[in-house]
Amino acid sequence: MTTTESSTDQSLVAHLLRRAAFGGTTQELDHFANLKYEKAVDELLNAQDTKSIPQDVIRRYHIDQSDLRTRPSSSGNWLYQMVTTNAPFPEKVNLFWHRVFATAQTKLIQGKAMSTQLDMLREFGLGKFDELLLQLSKNPAMLMFLDNQDNHKGSINENYGREILELFSMGVGNYTEEDIKECSRAFTGWTVENTDYMTLKMRNNTMRPYGYVNWQFKFDPEDHDDGEKTFLGETGNFNGEDIIALICKNPATAGFVARHLYHYFVADEFPVPQWPHFEPKDPAAIKVMTDAYFESGYSIKAMLRALFLSDSFKSQASWNARVKSPIELIVGTVRLAGGYDGPSQDVYEHITASGYMGQDIFAPPSVEGWMGGADWISTGSMVQRVNFAGSVIGNLDNTGVVALISKIKSDAGSSSSSESLVRSCLKNLGNLEVSDETLVGLVQFTINATLRSSTEKIPSANARPDQNASNTSDQAIASLLQLIVSTREYQFV
Repeated sequence: MTTTESSTDQSLVAHLLRRAAFGGTTQELDHFANLKYEKAVDELLNAQDTKSIPQDVIRRYHIDQSDLRTRPSSSGNWLYQMVTTNAPFPEKVNLFWHRVFATAQTKLIQGKAMSTQLDMLREFGLGKFDELLLQLSKNPAMLMFLDNQDNHKGSINENYGREILELFSMGVGNYTEEDIKECSRAFTGWTVENTDYMTLKMRNNTMRPYGYVNWQFKFDPEDHDDGEKTFLGETGNFNGEDIIALICKNPATAGFVARHLYHYFVADEFPVPQWPHFEPKDPAAIKVMTDAYFESGYSIKAMLRALFLSDSFKSQASWNARVKSPIELIVGTVRLAGGYDGPSQDVYEHITASGYMGQDIFAPPSVEGWMGGADWISTGSMVQRVNFAGSVIGNLDNTGVVALISKIKSDAGSSSSSESLVRSCLKNLGNLEVSDETLVGLVQFTINATLRSSTEKIPSANARPDQNASNTSDQAIASLLQLIVSTREYQFV
């Protein structure tokens, strides 16, 4: 794939926006296509949100999103951010880390701790990995989710010590059981304030005397094991910060993080438990990222920048190589349909739909998170995916959909063929590319729809609906859009 000095091929831009964002509207595609590719990457990576619905407005209309006690409240609040932001890349990265650092509100009971964790990921998720791991290790939601408040001097709880090595940084096969114990010893005394015995037992926030009080990190030196430890072949009086430093300088960590990034931003990999037994699908892409990891001092943003500029990412072999997660499908479709003009009850329906499709955010199925890939597709979930996308993109009561159809008709022209109308729809749905077989089916559907529209008027003697689709009604175009979002191609990213 080549780029000119002043612009970028729109198909490559569409691929970039599908991976580094939630897809792109026609306006976004046109904007980024007018930039050199490297500049387009940098603009996406460095964007700052200025347009998402303000929290005070959301809370004015959704009282439940003030204390975020329930999962629909906390996850719906995040959905607002993903749909309405003009800087989607950080939210896409947050979704990535939520999949890796899988933390469940179902265990923590209320959502303020989850919201605080999300804010932490927004601040540190694109920074240095050692700093991110440090913040994660101090995060109250993670500490309580993996029971580190029960990790005491002389009586260790290995839960966090095990998962930071197995799932968050290095992967199975790169450490020993003794390393897990020594790691756990180093994190003794890392606990949470604003709790008492009863609420600790309940895994809940303090409710007395005034209601929910958010947890805060606390280091208890009296409960910290400050004895000598041997970890990953090195010996010293290590604390949690020392353990993280030893983890992050290990080559296994760079490879493990890179493989996660590839799995999420490029192409579906094997499920994580199989990684010790199978080599990465694209070793060249992994090397690009691991080199950037060490050259930048463990920067996640530098790894992703190197990935997006790599031949592996730009190669057409990586296009449409991932199944959209339910949240990616929902956010991308809603953004194409105009997003949320303001607070809306739709946000709760959309969060519920995501759960039906198999991805309840803030409720991952286990500490391993969601496997992704083919796991997203089943007979039941596919029906849910098609029905959701069709109901959103074909809703003529939505002013965003009406505006989308108007843009499609304008791009197609007043004397367009049915094929031109189909191609205009595909362009305005994020420059979607479909197979020849799918295109033929969509064109035939449009010919039939145009013919039906023409019979409602007095057609001219020489009218050929397959050559002139200007008579196609808004409802027929909405039906065509519904058909497009039900295709196999729309389910991939």
